[in-house]
Amino acid sequence: MRKLLNTLYVMSEDVYLALDGENIVILRDEETVGRFPLHTLENIVSFTYKGASPSLMGACAEKGIDLSFYSPRGRFLARASGRSYGNVLLRKEQYRISDDLKRSVLYARNMILGKVFNCRWSLERTIRDNGMRVDAERIKEVSQELNEGLEQIRTCEDLDTLRGIEGELASRYFCVFDELIINQKSDFVFRGRNRRPPLDNINALLSFAYTVLGNECAAALESVGLDSYVGFLHRDRPGRQSLSLDLMEELRGIMADRFALTLINKKIIKGEHFDRQGDGAVLLSDEGRKQFFAAWQQRKKETITHPFLNEKIPWGLVPYVQAMLLARTIRGDLESYPPFLWK
Repeated sequence: MRKLLNTLYVMSEDVYLALDGENIVILRDEETVGRFPLHTLENIVSFTYKGASPSLMGACAEKGIDLSFYSPRGRFLARASGRSYGNVLLRKEQYRISDDLKRSVLYARNMILGKVFNCRWSLERTIRDNGMRVDAERIKEVSQELNEGLEQIRTCEDLDTLRGIEGELASRYFCVFDELIINQKSDFVFRGRNRRPPLDNINALLSFAYTVLGNECAAALESVGLDSYVGFLHRDRPGRQSLSLDLMEELRGIMADRFALTLINKKIIKGEHFDRQGDGAVLLSDEGRKQFFAAWQQRKKETITHPFLNEKIPWGLVPYVQAMLLARTIRGDLESYPPFLWK
């Protein structure tokens, strides 16, 4: 079990990250403005263009600390990773499964099963907690459609068919997503998913949450020896972490969507936390990202009972546990991959 430690977020655009002994130091014009012991960190997330020293990147790789770089506006740029310590036999089997479409669908459909199951229970939670403030009948109708779709997913034996089922059910889920926004309705109106770039506040927040979650899924997969770039549902594409996207599917609704809704409904993120660009793109502001990550870190510390292991773990460990279960399934220790099914 990987221990959940702290994540260091470097938000200033004009600083440089360096190594001093066993510490990461934050430098502005060669003046030290921050110092943190590496052994207290699990992740370092940097939003500065100035980057980091090779010695720091090497130390992070050696100690298993995930170091990722984003633009100051939140666009993912790169991750620093060192020598792969994963079991070569595990990766070779992962590649064999990815090349075999019939075997790939066995993994992919369980991940999509988890996604639809979790999205459905997210809708059911809304009805339970805010039934008098939403169109409960409309949400209940979509929840039933998702429930009926679960059987289609369980029996699906073709990746293209699975993608079609997933796309249709995702469309139905998002058609009632605006109902889940309880407060700040004037600043957060959901009329459909848009990205690259996001064109409104809610889509900007969702895209940012997906980027952060996707990077954590990638780190989790690499930590158990899997190749985050070779997926089962998402096929090979240069530069795309396909297996990370696969793993993230079952976690989107509960770790990204519900988190974004919580930020809005609790008024942690407000309309003033977004900037509109000249091309119409909407992005989180510096203050918005600070609010996001403060709440994200707190959320990761909250505990749940894992539905398969039946053990209490922090939310932040969920991607790591699922990556571990995926690796065990690929090795043959488990008969089939157990998706994270949340209630």
